[in-house]
Amino acid sequence: MLQCSDDVHSGKTSLCMFPISDDNSDRHLTPLVNYVIIAINVLVFILLQGMGHNLHFTYAFSTVPQEILTNTDVVTQSQMVRDAASGQSFEIPGLQPTPIPVWLTMVTSMFMHGGWGHLLGNMLFLWIFGDNIENRMGHLRYLVFYLLCGVLASLAHVYTSAAFGDGSSLLVPSLGASGAISGIMGAYLILFPKRRVNVLLFRFITPVPAIVALGLWILLQVVSGMGALGGTGGGVAYMAHIGGFAAGMLLVKLFDKGQDWVDGELARIRRQGPPGPLG
Repeated sequence: MLQCSDDVHSGKTSLCMFPISDDNSDRHLTPLVNYVIIAINVLVFILLQGMGHNLHFTYAFSTVPQEILTNTDVVTQSQMVRDAASGQSFEIPGLQPTPIPVWLTMVTSMFMHGGWGHLLGNMLFLWIFGDNIENRMGHLRYLVFYLLCGVLASLAHVYTSAAFGDGSSLLVPSLGASGAISGIMGAYLILFPKRRVNVLLFRFITPVPAIVALGLWILLQVVSGMGALGGTGGGVAYMAHIGGFAAGMLLVKLFDKGQDWVDGELARIRRQGPPGPLG
């Protein structure tokens, strides 16, 4: 079985409030890196993962805690699994040979997803919150920040699995972009706590401050994460969310160029026109 580092597809977020947009009135920078990250995620899922059907690729490039802890590629046999709901049996391939250094799977796994719901939920959150962070950091800093938060989120999941899981949990591959996206959300909370975020609340669209929308989201992750430590995780790597969110909050000031830079860039654009793609 796969473990998805995301809970949007589980439906739990919608029980509280579901962000659908935010205020971009002060954005001056086209979020090119954010667009590219979203495009890569979609293309990997469609072309390389076969929209979830190419499990051999998925099981080769997902993050396996045991591999990270030992720096050793682990290969296991396939197994037959019976679906309790339908009564049907199907084969799950074992862990596949990883043709790259195993620690790089902490990067490859953040561009892979377990299904359409998993992918689209993650990309919606990245679309909403990522552009504002890229606007404050600039293109290159944003890219480094995103990848760093994703790796730290993955490490949080790996070491929590080692500390609190049983031996079998160390062989469960995990994948998903939400560890990195959680870092973006943590940064957003620090930089824009009062910014209006439009959320779907009990079938109504209403604006709330970011500190409310994101505060409730991370609270849900912490509560669910405590349950996961007790064995009720339901296939979601909550500690990756918590670790990524904490990393984003702690590291954002190191990458943030500040509002003065944003104002200066906006004034320069008004005078001279926009810079090149990576200016």
